[in-house]
Amino acid sequence: MKYKVGSLFSGCGGFDLGFLHAGFDVRWANDNNADACVTYRKNIGEIIEGDVREINPSNMGEVDVLTAGFPCQPFSNAGSRKGLNDKKGNLFESTFKFIEACKPKVVVYENVRGLLSFKVGEDKLIDLIAEELKNLGYHSKYKLLNFSHFGVPQNRIRVVLVGIKDESYTNCIFPDVEVDKNLSIENTLKGITEDYPNQNELMKLNPQALYYGKMIPEGGSWKSIAYDMLPDRWKKIRDDMPKYHYPNFFRRYSRSDIMGTITASFKPENAAVWHPIEGRIYSVREIARFQTFPDSFIFEGRNIKSKYQQIGNAVPPLFSKLLGLKIKDYLSGKDAEDMKNVIDSDALNVNQPIYKQIDKIRNSNKQLKLAV
Repeated sequence: MKYKVGSLFSGCGGFDLGFLHAGFDVRWANDNNADACVTYRKNIGEIIEGDVREINPSNMGEVDVLTAGFPCQPFSNAGSRKGLNDKKGNLFESTFKFIEACKPKVVVYENVRGLLSFKVGEDKLIDLIAEELKNLGYHSKYKLLNFSHFGVPQNRIRVVLVGIKDESYTNCIFPDVEVDKNLSIENTLKGITEDYPNQNELMKLNPQALYYGKMIPEGGSWKSIAYDMLPDRWKKIRDDMPKYHYPNFFRRYSRSDIMGTITASFKPENAAVWHPIEGRIYSVREIARFQTFPDSFIFEGRNIKSKYQQIGNAVPPLFSKLLGLKIKDYLSGKDAEDMKNVIDSDALNVNQPIYKQIDKIRNSNKQLKLAV
């Protein structure tokens, strides 16, 4: 028997693809972005295109899992930061009527870390979401996770909240940490040729951005460019770095680095869009690799910019699959003790690459066992 998933704010399908690979059946999905829906239909299946607030959840049918990666821009440092004042900022409220009607055993939310800092009055918004889930009969836990700790080749930090019926499972419902994968940019992009789908699609930048981007060496940023070569507005920033919080835009990572966060905007000012050794930005296929989409997954849309946005907004399918496998164990009645993480993600610093932390954690675990 396959467990059933209902998917809200599905985008191009990263969340759903992961659950499919974990052995789930996605019964229905919804998004209001036309281009994302075209991509979803090409690669996954049917999707309801339209405003979630206009869908009657009573017509959707019961599911075992409800996923909701509601729009993050209202809460993101790279987005509008308008929170509930943004017209998209209260879309999470729509999920509650689906929970009531579809009666999922598990509810999963995913969003940017900025969600943790937003308040409604004196209360954190995420705590209010957890409180509403409690009123609906769910015990929930949320974590701030760096997806690179789970094998995603990208330092992508996100909040994941999981609501379940059995409280004893809340500490073991998150995926196990992956410790032995090569997540370097060089390894991630290995083998891509011009014959791969979406590989020849690069978003156009203005001539000035291309001019200065090509001057930046591997592992450098705009700070690597000689002062007298900078445009006047950059010189103004360079003259008073503390005032501008030491910006690191136009960054070009080294081949041995883990990629930074893939964003929907994909702007050189606030994202590492430059290929480490070629005088160009990353292609659609390359950023799809960083998000762990398979090479057979083809992105559609009216223009190349839309394809970058779809990928940047997506949940990496690899993380979704690992989370799905944990949820599958829970739904099948696997004992909570058997589901416990080998290395709990709570022990990790989300801002640090995992390879700098694992030995320390392992040594601490050894000392704890000796003490016992």
